[in-house]
Amino acid sequence: QVQLVESGGGLVQAGGSLRLSCAASGRRFSVNTMGWYRQAPGKQRELVATITRGGDTNYADSVKGRFTISRDNAKNTVYLQMNSLDPEDTAVYYCNADVTHWGISGYDYWGQGTQVTVSS
Repeated sequence: QVQLVESGGGLVQAGGSLRLSCAASGRRFSVNTMGWYRQAPGKQRELVATITRGGDTNYADSVKGRFTISRDNAKNTVYLQMNSLDPEDTAVYYCNADVTHWGISGYDYWGQGTQVTVSS
């Protein structure tokens, strides 16, 4: 089993910045792609950004140029730097990790979610 623990959410005014962190812990695992997703009230969960172990990134069009995803492989940690925040970014943000256990890839884990609220 792998646990994903998120931190860094909160309340910020429009135009402000927040940095989310997500650390993976457990035994005998390696983390492949990590990512951030978000879910606003009444909406489906959507992709925000992903990053492979090698550093290749992918962003939703709505956050390109404002958000930056990065990771520290030694710490099994992924970050999401969010700048120029807009009230439309208000949501619960979830960390996701694709994990390999005992040489078998494809184990999918989610964090508990962290609330980001952007006031206008």
